Amino acid sequence: MAEPIVEITNGKVQGTTEDGIHVFKGIPYGAPTSGKNRFMPPQPAKPWAGIRDATRYGNACWQPSEGNVRMGYWGANGVDSMSEDCLFLNVWTKGLKDNGKRPVMVWIHGGGYRTGSANQAPFYNGAMLAKTYDVVVVSVNHRLNVFGYLYLAEIFGERYAASGNNGMLDLVEALKWVRDNIAQFGGNPGNVLIFGESGGGAKVSTLLAMPSAKGLFHRAVIQSGPSLRSQNPEDATRNAREFLDVVRITPERINQLHDNRADNIFYAYMAMSRSADRAGAEMGPVCDGKIIPVHPFDPVAAPTAANVPVIVGCNRDETAFMLMRDPLFGKFDEATMRQRVIATLAQRTSSKAVADMADNLIAGYRRTRPGATPHDILVAVGSDRMRIASIRLAERKAAGGVPAYMYLFTWESLAWRGRLKSAHSFEIPFVFNYMHDPTVTFLGDKPERFKLAETMSGAWTTFAKSGDPNHKGMIKWPTYDKEKRATVIFNTECRIENDPFSEERKLWDGII
Repeated sequence: MAEPIVEITNGKVQGTTEDGIHVFKGIPYGAPTSGKNRFMPPQPAKPWAGIRDATRYGNACWQPSEGNVRMGYWGANGVDSMSEDCLFLNVWTKGLKDNGKRPVMVWIHGGGYRTGSANQAPFYNGAMLAKTYDVVVVSVNHRLNVFGYLYLAEIFGERYAASGNNGMLDLVEALKWVRDNIAQFGGNPGNVLIFGESGGGAKVSTLLAMPSAKGLFHRAVIQSGPSLRSQNPEDATRNAREFLDVVRITPERINQLHDNRADNIFYAYMAMSRSADRAGAEMGPVCDGKIIPVHPFDPVAAPTAANVPVIVGCNRDETAFMLMRDPLFGKFDEATMRQRVIATLAQRTSSKAVADMADNLIAGYRRTRPGATPHDILVAVGSDRMRIASIRLAERKAAGGVPAYMYLFTWESLAWRGRLKSAHSFEIPFVFNYMHDPTVTFLGDKPERFKLAETMSGAWTTFAKSGDPNHKGMIKWPTYDKEKRATVIFNTECRIENDPFSEERKLWDGII
């Protein structure tokens, strides 16, 4: 069988066909971002002659080595090659040039704004979604860390006005590529869903606030990554000055920003980030009043994507994933637990009464979870930081009269002798319907796992098609509101629960 060839706006690409699914990897959606284009907004990809090979993933952005194990102990994230020239995407589809008008699902990878890649297989592989539900799946690499979010506007002026948000503008450029080309892959550019987990969810949250992304997507899913606020220009400028001090670049030597090798830029960033031990030191999108005019969901939902329905939720034991490599994992004492809770709150609030807030939270969780160990309390409080932010996002989205759907994932893994439970990222194989893959055996061998994968992947793809996640294979999922707070609990037996863990939710009033 001849390998599939598709002609897009820039030229022809040749992919592969695997089990009836056409796969195209490493398609450039933007021009190189090195040299004079470093720290500049993305530009469309340049045309090419002949047929471009699209059978291998493109480069991931330069990133710390610890990010190369995105899923911790259960799989590398596909960072085989790194480059600041990383504007590549991948496509999975059943049909080509057939006017199929399939819903399009654009996946945005996790890893915060610092690490990650769309190349992680099988967990980010769109083949099962395309095969089972006849959707088109797209995944995207983009600039990260210093390459995507170094905010130079206050220091070097208008030329660098976009520099603090280039990673987000890369995603907008990818969505423009989808608009202009996805029909050639059987997709409908008028029916695009964006979805992402962790940092990917935060990027989805941010895209909802960006005027340049308006009209390029029509539904959104935020998995364990609610971002209520973007970074303020003051913190972002402080980060930039600290980076420039490390790399020894002054306004008179500004050309060295572009002439320096990418690895030198990256290692200077790493040195800066190691020494900057303070809240707000990590780079990320900047609420600059232009590219991101207002914070995505604080104090209200940004008006840009007011008509876009969302699914938002998280996992019950998120923080177990972040703590699992800590030598004290499972053995935290009271003093260490309190110290960690204070540190957690200090990242999210400017209040001087952080210690009092922490003590109130700990006392509250003691009441609601009698017999809980310090480890249990630390995981619960850290995980609820994510859950409460998700609730705030859903509240503010629903206040605009547009559907918001809330979930809580509680399926417990067998990983680390069951101690990770429903940890961060563990819902991803269910969403991508990859429970048959042998690399996800850590999630257990209960036959019900296949049913849950069908339920979740079916809900996500049905939402992509219609803006409503309800399908025949699941319980009726109501929209979220502040009165009932209806939440679907994803587990062996899915159910609807109004205001789950309500006493603990109320403990956070005034904190997030």
